[in-house]
Amino acid sequence: MRNLYLIAHTQATHHVENLVGGWHDSALTPRGLEDAQLLAAALREHLSEDGGMRLFSSDLLRAQQTAAPIGKLLGVDILTDPDLREQSYGIAEGTPAGSIPYLPPPARGDRLNHRSGVAGSETRREWAVRVYAALERILAAEARNTVVVTHGGSATYLIAAWIGLRLPDAGYVKFQVSPGSITHLREDDFDHDRQVVALNLTGCQLQERYRHGEA
Repeated sequence: MRNLYLIAHTQATHHVENLVGGWHDSALTPRGLEDAQLLAAALREHLSEDGGMRLFSSDLLRAQQTAAPIGKLLGVDILTDPDLREQSYGIAEGTPAGSIPYLPPPARGDRLNHRSGVAGSETRREWAVRVYAALERILAAEARNTVVVTHGGSATYLIAAWIGLRLPDAGYVKFQVSPGSITHLREDDFDHDRQVVALNLTGCQLQERYRHGEA
């Protein structure tokens, strides 16, 4: 079987300072650094090296800091990919949340191509296109176990691409993925069905499932 483990980076400074994230290159907080170590330990206990292992990460600092202890414990290099970044929020990035007017997507209609009114920000389509492309490159590595360190919002489009949701149909999709969480995706070798085995787990929950043979 092929397994993907999506990791949402742990707590970063923009979280606690209530700043808009996006491509704002915030660092992990002390708690975030500690949680990254715990995630690495949980993955090291759970993952097998059989069939090869790969570690991909967004190139933003907070993601790379989350990936660093994982790479160290698993003994693999970090392969960075800027397409795994969070959505770009343009001139709002790094500013206090809510300080720049933002127009949310409509309840009905063309949500993917909607412009928020924030200069330099990405549409959902632009965001999803690059995340979908990143998953294609990740899968081309053909490792049996792959860890992908990304951002909470971008994890939604990685999951959507994994289950085969066509990009034109992704205007409403949203998966709740919290900072420091693990989402386990699996493809079996027989039918090649793609599963969402577990969504938004903590490291402790992953270890508990592993001990009980659930993951």
